[in-house]
Amino acid sequence: MYRAVTRQIEVTVEPNFMPDRSSTERGEYFWSYTIVITNSGPETVQLRTRHWIITDATGRRQEVRGEGVIGEQPVLAPGERYEYTSGVPLPTASGFMTGRYQMVSETGERFEIDVPTFSLDSPSPDGKRVLN
Repeated sequence: MYRAVTRQIEVTVEPNFMPDRSSTERGEYFWSYTIVITNSGPETVQLRTRHWIITDATGRRQEVRGEGVIGEQPVLAPGERYEYTSGVPLPTASGFMTGRYQMVSETGERFEIDVPTFSLDSPSPDGKRVLN
């Protein structure tokens, strides 16, 4: 599991390689990732936008920006958590992702929180992880 904390808001990520949605013959590799956002701070916050940087094993970068996550802009009161699962395809057997969420506080202050950089590794045919 990967973890980052910004302004008392914790973001954890658990990536999972999905062999049933991947094809080494076609150079298609797919991962799901589950993110948990926990508000340990004193004020209610809302996730407004996301910004991802996705890098494959060849160093090719793709940036993704958008409103919310999985079509939602969750509001987290102090002590609340929000969990979602999404996915990412890559043309290589490994890579990594990093990102930031733009949040807004109940007073209207906008700020960004970090999503920890996390590794996307697929198992090799012998069951060991491929590290590129």
